[in-house]
Amino acid sequence: MRWSIGFRVRRYLRESLWVLPVAGGVLGWFLGLAAADAGTLYQLPDRWQYSTGTAQAVLAALVASSVGLTGFVVTVSVLIVQMATGTFSARYMRIFYRDRTFKAVLAVLIGTFVFSYTLLRHVEANSIPNFGITLAGFFMGAGLVLFVIFLDRSIHRLRPVAVAALVAEAGRRALREVLSEATRPDAPDILPAPFDVPGDPALIVRNERGGAIQAINTRGLVDWARAHDSLIVLRHPVGDFVPAGAPLVEVHGSNVEPEAEDRLRSMLALGVERTIEQDPAFAVRIMVDIAIRALSPAVNDPTTAVQVLDHLEDVLREIGTTHLVSNEERTGPRHHGVVVPVRRWDDYLTLGVTEIREYGGNSVQVMRRLRAMLVELHDSVDPERGAVVERELTRLDAAVAEHWGGTVDLDLASVADRQGIGGPGASPRTGDSPG
Repeated sequence: MRWSIGFRVRRYLRESLWVLPVAGGVLGWFLGLAAADAGTLYQLPDRWQYSTGTAQAVLAALVASSVGLTGFVVTVSVLIVQMATGTFSARYMRIFYRDRTFKAVLAVLIGTFVFSYTLLRHVEANSIPNFGITLAGFFMGAGLVLFVIFLDRSIHRLRPVAVAALVAEAGRRALREVLSEATRPDAPDILPAPFDVPGDPALIVRNERGGAIQAINTRGLVDWARAHDSLIVLRHPVGDFVPAGAPLVEVHGSNVEPEAEDRLRSMLALGVERTIEQDPAFAVRIMVDIAIRALSPAVNDPTTAVQVLDHLEDVLREIGTTHLVSNEERTGPRHHGVVVPVRRWDDYLTLGVTEIREYGGNSVQVMRRLRAMLVELHDSVDPERGAVVERELTRLDAAVAEHWGGTVDLDLASVADRQGIGGPGASPRTGDSPG
């Protein structure tokens, strides 16, 4: 199977809302047949036996209640998604797609429906599946418990800070996965974009259909380049949208067959939108979206933006202390291997700060929290990256002067406060930007 197809299949199964519930229904059918046969082989104590009428009534009630509760779960889920996407970001849907609790609730309820219906068909005057009826009641109880857990999780996830925490954790996980690939002995050269490779390529692999790069099979590319003694250059990082006909891969070398184009194209997975798997910047993008949505005039909730900045700082700090770019000091021409473009530290910081500073310029709370984040990043990131943070502090000073210059709150807006407003020890800033 082509690597890109396998990636899309795995992602589809992970995000599909019907695969696990259908599997639950199939399992319920098999368990129903097994329970019906077990009822004829094993005799339960008298207190666990049912009359024909009672068995039919109990199973009919379980069938009806499982169908009704399934519909109720779906209705509640739709309402939660509507509220969340309207409050946070449309990208929240991807978190909902992957909620295993929601899928487990549907799987148990649909499985209980099929299980109970299968048993109902086997109820006869001289053959009552007593064990199966009791088991059906247990399944229904498990479905109710899972529904309560799902409802509790969903309601708690309606808080913006909870969504920001989920996205931040996904971003950190993606960053660590990218780092683990970059530190392998046979890892490709990872260079900040844009970069130049001397010489004309022997082969240019172009995109057949427009889409966003969701993942790259770097191990497969490295193996291919080693086998063909060639240099593979990817012109787009993960997350870029590449239109149809645009170059995807350039191959430098003499041992390149024409049929290699399809093989190389299959090592890049493209889709209609970005994913977080190999793209930590997308997690930053989602958190920024939540913050600026809260700062819109229709919502006007700067406290939410401050809470998002808490988790955004955590992700940016890990990025700022991590060397995503390997082999960047390597000199001389490259004759074989793989070159993968990545974002620089200033790309991540600009993404995380610019729009929040722009849309939150009228909020004293956001300006103070944003300054505290930048001061903390300046002190914690690698020294060579501190100049980028100083640049953002200078821009923040300009934004504060533009929005608050000449007002009585200029001194308040110039203070670094980790709580936005009300943090202990906050005082007007008298010195220049760090560094």
